[in-house]
Amino acid sequence: MRVALFDYGAGNLHSLKKALEAGGAAVSVTPSWGEALSLDALVLPGVGSFGAAVDSLGSKAENVRVALEAGLPTLGICLGMQLLFEGSEEGEGRGIGLLAGSVVLLPTPIVPQMGWNDVATGADPLFAGSRDLIAYYANSYVCAPEDPEVVIARTEYQGHTFPAAVRRGLTWGIQFHPEKSSGPGLRIIRNFLDMVRYGPEGGEE
Repeated sequence: MRVALFDYGAGNLHSLKKALEAGGAAVSVTPSWGEALSLDALVLPGVGSFGAAVDSLGSKAENVRVALEAGLPTLGICLGMQLLFEGSEEGEGRGIGLLAGSVVLLPTPIVPQMGWNDVATGADPLFAGSRDLIAYYANSYVCAPEDPEVVIARTEYQGHTFPAAVRRGLTWGIQFHPEKSSGPGLRIIRNFLDMVRYGPEGGEE
């Protein structure tokens, strides 16, 4: 199984690459959308800023959206989740636009949110074996989808509840960092890879 880990050119992807490899994937770290969209699955990492990630899209945003709509299994992490939406208060430019809605600054006294927090998960197979989840966050911005039905997990921070995870088809976005969230986070990565191998119900309970 070949997985593309897209490189926006903005940070260290080592821990995420190791987590994917531990789940049995052959990982290609690439800045090429042509290569990224040609492999078995795509991972959009959580390093960098929205503006820089949009710059990396260039003229390929439509190609990426079409590939995701056609069923390319995709996991967006933190910034990668935010890139799935139409735009962000963090920077100019348009995201992939797979999900209607925007990305907004956390309306809380302390920003960014840094550290561990509870995640209230739904029944999605991405969370098989990780339902009682405490995950690691490093975010100043959160997603505000127009359709609440895409939300598959939520987190509360300083009195504000926001989407911790979203899904449309075979594309998942998670606001926290599974590669930094110990065993339960690594299980989420394995569940995603199982769904790439075996289909959308590939995760085990």
